[in-house]
Amino acid sequence: MNKIMVVGTAASGKTTFARKLAAQLQVDHIELDNLFWLDNWTESSPIQFQEKFINRVRSMNKGFVIDGNYSLIQNLILSEIDTVMWLDFSLRVNLYRVIKRSLYRVISQKKIWKNSNNREHWAKLLSKDSIILWVVQTHGKNRLKYLQMMNATQYHHIKWLHFHKTEQLDEFLKHHSPK
Repeated sequence: MNKIMVVGTAASGKTTFARKLAAQLQVDHIELDNLFWLDNWTESSPIQFQEKFINRVRSMNKGFVIDGNYSLIQNLILSEIDTVMWLDFSLRVNLYRVIKRSLYRVISQKKIWKNSNNREHWAKLLSKDSIILWVVQTHGKNRLKYLQMMNATQYHHIKWLHFHKTEQLDEFLKHHSPK
């Protein structure tokens, strides 16, 4: 288990957990949002995104932990990994987290990712493109998608770890620390 993908609904804690896990396993961390988003909330083209992902993965020789939910490069990712860690928390938990995180980001105005100048703003938070609305719209869809993938024969070569509570993540890290 050294090529891992962490998936889950927005604000489920994917990046936080992936960073901790990568540090603990002493492998690189790839945050897909950081590869995808350009300045001023501009999306990378599909080709750009694929190239950035491929170049990043090929530059690593001792494993990695990826986090994100991008169907655009899903097949590329699934061909590179041996484990999926699915953070499948309740909608209530995800809503609490996304509201808390969004308020912090709007107030602090910190850059969200290293590779872009993107920040969260009240106007976007209260618009039809709101990350809060996105969580509501995608929570059930993501759950269905990952349940289907977990049970699909084409992905049986991948180990699936399914987490329902944040405490399970802490336990996992505790039991998988370097000796």
